[in-house]
Amino acid sequence: MRNVKLRLRFRRTLPLMLMFAPVVAFFIIFRYVPMLGNVIAFKQYNLLEGVWGSPWVGLDNFRMMFQNPQTLQIIRNTFVLSLLSILLGFPFPILLAVMLNEMRKMWLKKTVQTLLYLPHFFSWVIVGGLVITLFGTQAGMINNWIASMGGEPISFLYKVETWLPIFFGSAIWKEAGFSAIIYLAAVSSIDPHLYESASIDGAGKFKQIRHVTLPGIFPVISIMFILAMGRVMEVGFDQVYNLQNAVVSSVSSVISTYIFTVGIQGGLYSITTAMGLFEAMIGLVLVVLANRIAKTFNQSLW
Repeated sequence: MRNVKLRLRFRRTLPLMLMFAPVVAFFIIFRYVPMLGNVIAFKQYNLLEGVWGSPWVGLDNFRMMFQNPQTLQIIRNTFVLSLLSILLGFPFPILLAVMLNEMRKMWLKKTVQTLLYLPHFFSWVIVGGLVITLFGTQAGMINNWIASMGGEPISFLYKVETWLPIFFGSAIWKEAGFSAIIYLAAVSSIDPHLYESASIDGAGKFKQIRHVTLPGIFPVISIMFILAMGRVMEVGFDQVYNLQNAVVSSVSSVISTYIFTVGIQGGLYSITTAMGLFEAMIGLVLVVLANRIAKTFNQSLW
């Protein structure tokens, strides 16, 4: 009898299993199998001998990495830029979702949503071109306006103190609107009766947001924060590569650009693999730490 029930259950779930099979295959082929390549971090890799034929050097690549002042600077830049990106950019999608939820005219709400989502679909090449068009020293729109007012052009993209706000601002402008979709879905799932009860008790809009909306989406905020902490050591290559220049390389050189220039272009695969493995381990530690913090609020992932 038990075998009959198992066969019936298997037949009922077979379509779902077949639908899920491509997802499993994708993660196995493109996520788990490439992890075997991390062994290059412990070898003196060369293309002729291959991964398994290259000589084993143990932790020498990691020692070389941490003894190089340039590498330490790159790690510091990556950590600082990514951490500041989270601190500055994390609240914006939440704010946008709350503001969109408070709009009552549907045509205006849909128009604003479309305008906010649109930058996400631009490549960083396009965004980089827009940044140069706005902040370029010679042909930038802002500098042209400054010159027309009798002022001196400002090298926005060639000063650290102005490049950093442009770097963070462009990332927020590009991704905040699209990221707000998750929070907007969470806001829409809140029971409307809670707002009605708060209104009857005399709560205004701001108090409703504080005591109903934000607590209602707090579980989603916790999950997104944990995932964001896992990306602390991941500064997007496309953004940095399209916005950086030699003048601001002291703050713009990060792990992703280092792997590209030293690993792919320079052929030093072993040390850049060690750098990538170090980046992944730091991300793992931060995810576990963030999950432990969320666990104190009963919002952990596991």
